[in-house]
Amino acid sequence: MTDATPPILTLVEQTTGILQLNRPRALNSLNPEMVRAIAEALDRWRDDPAITQVLVESAGEKGFCAGGDVRYARECILEGRTGEVDEFFAREYAMNKALAAYPKPYVALIDGVVMGGGLGISAHGSHRVVTERAFASMPEMVIGYITDVGMSWVLQHLPGSSQALGAFLGITAWRLNPAEILWTGLATHYVPSARLGALRREIIDGGVEAALRGCHAAPDAENRLLALAPGIERAFAEPRWSRVVAALAELPDLREVVDEALAEANPSSVVAAAALFAANASVGLGEGIDNEARLAKALREDPNFAEGVRAILVDKTHDAAFSPARYEDVDEEAIAALLT
Repeated sequence: MTDATPPILTLVEQTTGILQLNRPRALNSLNPEMVRAIAEALDRWRDDPAITQVLVESAGEKGFCAGGDVRYARECILEGRTGEVDEFFAREYAMNKALAAYPKPYVALIDGVVMGGGLGISAHGSHRVVTERAFASMPEMVIGYITDVGMSWVLQHLPGSSQALGAFLGITAWRLNPAEILWTGLATHYVPSARLGALRREIIDGGVEAALRGCHAAPDAENRLLALAPGIERAFAEPRWSRVVAALAELPDLREVVDEALAEANPSSVVAAAALFAANASVGLGEGIDNEARLAKALREDPNFAEGVRAILVDKTHDAAFSPARYEDVDEEAIAALLT
């Protein structure tokens, strides 16, 4: 791929509009150009009678999408171009809302990593197909951010999930394997990676419903969430962080899992994410994304965001110096006041 190659290709094959993520060296992380192209294509195809379905896929073999381009966001913030960052995220969140309301079948073929913004361009669609190589996560806690792109709402409203389980998945950045992705309902279908190309052809030739009718295979992966589920339902039933901590004190095995998952997390992000999940448990998706947007802007303006992105994605030293460094020093009430 040359520098002139667009990071996303919008194609039409027969009656299928195709979005090909084409930024493999960045694991297809979504930049402003990609978000704009996706939004424009969806808008163009929505009322086009020649387009009956939309398919999103990776043009390469290194994964589906690792999220939004937060390194770009950090650079802009450090250079004082915060308005540019605000516009980028506003466009992305508007695109997430439009996708959730899309009137045509929208099929995501997920082979490999799908995190953050990658879930934003797949989880809101009607069909989500994963392979044995797929894994999913919302890892924002370690970069000083929060669960966004509508996932703080989606994770609590999946057919195989619950409010408590959704909060656990988002707050701890749990890395779901294919069995867990399917069990929660985050994916709708499974196909072995060796058959993904053939399935793609069948979707284009005969439509998604006919193509997926015979997809009854199951991934060879352990569902680790089954054993943790009873404790999760107790600890994360009311996901204000102070209440979660109190509940975990009586669940030592689950507390060990949570402590390990959050070892490098920004305390302010964890407290904020817990408040966000609590607020978004009882509102609609649109209002939930608006809650995310307000809280996300506040966190981007906090130095912890630039510091977290530096430690994880720029220097890759995993040594972020977050402030405050203790959960008990985070103003939980001030964070909750930003949310409806």
